[in-house]
Amino acid sequence: MLIKIIIVILLIGLLISLGSGLVFLFKDVGTTRRTMHALGVRITLAAALMATTAYGFYSGQLEVGAPWDAHKYTPQQSAQSAEAPISNNVDKEE
Repeated sequence: MLIKIIIVILLIGLLISLGSGLVFLFKDVGTTRRTMHALGVRITLAAALMATTAYGFYSGQLEVGAPWDAHKYTPQQSAQSAEAPISNNVDKEE
């Protein structure tokens, strides 16, 4: 659960950095280097987000799959498909 909170915090930080970079881009008009620093912060946060996500998958704290797709992978469906195989032969009439 902690890793998911860290991921959300990193995503919020990315959005804040993106917004501040946009503000600095329009406000400063090339007079300062704040836009470049905001880009550096955003790259650092993106790298931290990728590393955190990779660690989460490697450690098993994060899993691949969406909660709304859980009905596709029930054992009941696999037992039914093993009993009656589906034929893809279009020439054969049933």
